Amino acid sequence: MYEFLLGFLLILVPVFAESVPDYEKPYAPIFTDKSVYSWTDKIIISITAPSWNSNSNQVNSIGESNSHPIKISSGENFLKPYRFTETSSSSGIFSGEIILTGFLHDVDGDGFFDTQPKTTGSGPTNGFLEVENGDSITISFEFADGVVLTESVPIRWNVGTIEFSQDIFLTNDSIEIRVIDPDMNLNPESIDTITIEVFSDSDNSGIQVVATETSKRSGDFIANISLSTNTSSGNRLYAIPGDNIFAKYDDYTLPKPFSKSDHHYVETSAIIDHSIPSINRIHISPIFLSDSFGNPVTSIISETQIQIVGKIENQIDHDQEFIYFIQIKNSDFNVISLSWIQGQLSPKQILDISQSWIPEKSATYFLETYVWNSLNELTPMSPPTFTTIFVD
Repeated sequence: MYEFLLGFLLILVPVFAESVPDYEKPYAPIFTDKSVYSWTDKIIISITAPSWNSNSNQVNSIGESNSHPIKISSGENFLKPYRFTETSSSSGIFSGEIILTGFLHDVDGDGFFDTQPKTTGSGPTNGFLEVENGDSITISFEFADGVVLTESVPIRWNVGTIEFSQDIFLTNDSIEIRVIDPDMNLNPESIDTITIEVFSDSDNSGIQVVATETSKRSGDFIANISLSTNTSSGNRLYAIPGDNIFAKYDDYTLPKPFSKSDHHYVETSAIIDHSIPSINRIHISPIFLSDSFGNPVTSIISETQIQIVGKIENQIDHDQEFIYFIQIKNSDFNVISLSWIQGQLSPKQILDISQSWIPEKSATYFLETYVWNSLNELTPMSPPTFTTIFVD
């Protein structure tokens, strides 16, 4: 009777035994979350080892024993043994992570080291590993006695890039500058910052601004500035319409064949335009006709000199170059007279313009005025005016 009960209990009680790895067909592929890493990156590693799921009712771990260790190494530095834990109680997938701590290096040229290299930790998420630029990270797992599976990924520096969010900005725009440099993600557990230089044609000294990383591991940095109409200060840069603005970043973490002591400026530019459309930047008043003494004339006689008088006004808060055209056509719409006045208007300046003309004969003439920025670009700064003149 007792023998029967004992046998019955043995049937009911589950028995757990450690799975025995298949020596003939070792299967434990090792995966990393990236194919290439920078020198201070975080590395997330997973090992698929279903035969090491020794207890499907609990979260298992691998790699922590000296008999079947996980080793993570770079050059002469290594973490061993290093424990990985199962992602869930029966997944058979084991994960761990480490943070690369680089080597002693000045990343911004201020004469001080910006890194704290160290090698410490036992897993699964507390590992730090010192590495050199150009090294590789090797992860090995002793799957079974004498059966070691490995995976390696390279470590390399990158050339940073910089760009404005647009090619052309208006004077009242917010201006975004973006730097991508994975090497400046110095702490993958927090948000990092870098410093960039911004300057303009009107202010060559410019300003220094801080660009902030978009997320903890992105290596993607954003800075925002605005424009000033007088002086540069803080995150405001003095620039006027027509200026080029420039952003510059000094990269001290360059890949081979550069050496560790090399640095390289990367630069980008954009154009500043005015928030007032070009066609409205100079106001042109209707012309009137006068004699040589400035008195208005109501009737015009052929072969008698008259003055064509106009007025223009700068509508913007900056100096504005201009060229003012006066064109006269006969009744057949052929151009018989073309003259211009070229100059520069100061902010809000009003300028009277006068040009003499002698009509040769009695006829109907058509007077047209145009204001452009220059003979080279021919950008209209004001709508044209049209006047019909009757000559007796």
